[in-house]
This record gives sequence, C-alpha cells and structure tokens, in this order.
Amino acid sequence: MLPPLKPIAMKERISMIFIEYGEIDVLDGAFVVIDKTGVRTHIPIGSIACIMLEPGTRVSHRAAALAARVGTLLVWVGEAGVRLYASGQPDGARSDRLLYQAKLALDDQARLKVVRKMYEMRFGEKPPERRSVEQLRGIEGARVKKTYENLAKRYGVQWRGRRYDPSEWDSSDVPNTCLSAATACLYGITEAAILAAGYAPAVGFIHTGKPQSFVYDIADIVKFETVVPVAFQIASKNPPQSQAERLVRLACRDVFRESKLLGKIIPMIEEVLSAGEVEPPKPAPEAVAPAIDDGKPLGDAGHRH
Repeated sequence: MLPPLKPIAMKERISMIFIEYGEIDVLDGAFVVIDKTGVRTHIPIGSIACIMLEPGTRVSHRAAALAARVGTLLVWVGEAGVRLYASGQPDGARSDRLLYQAKLALDDQARLKVVRKMYEMRFGEKPPERRSVEQLRGIEGARVKKTYENLAKRYGVQWRGRRYDPSEWDSSDVPNTCLSAATACLYGITEAAILAAGYAPAVGFIHTGKPQSFVYDIADIVKFETVVPVAFQIASKNPPQSQAERLVRLACRDVFRESKLLGKIIPMIEEVLSAGEVEPPKPAPEAVAPAIDDGKPLGDAGHRH
C-alpha cells in the first residue's frame, strides 16, 4: 500500500499552469492531460498552486478528487484567462481561522485597522488619520488611477483608462486585455494561498459581496509591484490581441517565480489580519478534538492532511 498523499507547502510550489483542449484524467496514479490525438502529458499536480482550465477542457471525477487531495486549486477560466467561471476548492477554510476572519470583518474598528494596514503595505506609507473605510477607498482609487497613468507613460503605452466590459472582453484594447489577463493570473494563485492558509476567499475587508472579495484585497497589495508592470511591458510591444494573453501569463509566471511570491502571500495575510488586534477565538470547552491525529502536516494550515 502506498502512503497517503500529503500536500506540499504553498511556498514550495510552482505558481500555475494553463490547460486547454484536452481531457484531464488520472492514469496509473498520475494526473495527465490527453489531447485529441491521444497523446498524454503528465503534470506534477502536487507541486502546482493552481491550474487554470481554459475552454475545451474536460475534467474527470478522479482528477478533481486528486487535485483536492494534494491541495491544488482548479480554476475554470474563459478564453484568454480573463473570465473566471468557477473554482474547485481544494480544501476550504478551517473553522477557527474562518471565525477569526469573520470576527475581524464584523467589528468596525478592527476592520478599519485591517484596511489601514492593507493601505500601508500597498503604498509604503501610513494612510491619513481619522479616515473611514469609504474615504480610504476613495484615496486608494485616486492613487491607483495615477499609477496606471505613470506606468503607461513609462512604457510608452497609449492609455485611455481602465475600461472593460465583462460581457464583451474582446472589445477591450490591448493594454486592458493585458491587465485583465495579468490580474486573473494573480487572483488564481492568491485564492490558492488563501485557501491553503485556511481562510475564506469571500470574507473581504475593502471588497465585499463577491466570492473572491478577500482575494481582491490581498492581490491588490502586490499587483502594482508584480503583474501590472508586466502587463504594460507586454502592451508596449503592441502584440496582436490573440497573442497578448499568452505572452502576459508566461511573463507573470516568470515574475511569480523570481519574486518567490507564493512564499510571501500567506505571511502577508497573517500580517494584515493581525493588524486588527483581535485575539483568535479559542475552541469551546465542550468541543470535541479530532478522533485521529494525523501528526505533523507537510502542507499549510488549510490543507487536508
């Protein structure tokens, strides 16, 4: 009997891969993609943070189950990776961390402290005192708009503003297409890290009301030092719209590897939440401990063990 699979820690993984036009299955115990000619490609799924599934892919039950066991997030995306349809949660939030996150989000003072910390980490300076979350959001919006303009000027890109229609992605210009593809890559690995850490992607602090609210919160902290410059750099070469997305995602993958971003996201989440100065809730005295102790885990706190 082979030993049970143990998830690899997020910081040790490859960031992401994209798969299109293939059937994903498990053969001989391995995760494989079979193309229309019958050729199969092995994928080391346990060492990947997330897999972006583009149009033309079909996933078997065994493949989805294997992805869940090794803690790899499956994300169903549209053509060019700019639409996100669904994600296969590899583990899910731990109850203690989910309660801690919810406690921070529901306390107005704690939430404001967390938002201020996010602002400080994003812009490298403390935000103005005595400002509400709404006011900080307005300040952030103005700075983000200016940052886009400065990056466009630096890379010689004609910039008309961040404009896109979710119902008609193809109507976007090349710079906006590049930005959408780049942020989709960042959102994928950020969601995988949030789940691995045991938190809930939907419980946000600046963003609310969407399944990925917390993903947007955390990704926004690093996007202007990682994927946004990449998007403008690719856009400056004025590639055909059909090729821009592939060039962007390959460049993003390189940036994630060089910056060791996967190793930084989970500690960044912990630092952000600790700014709320709220003690994590302790288990109730009558709570029942796990019947079977799995020993010291290899993966992260939110991975199944």
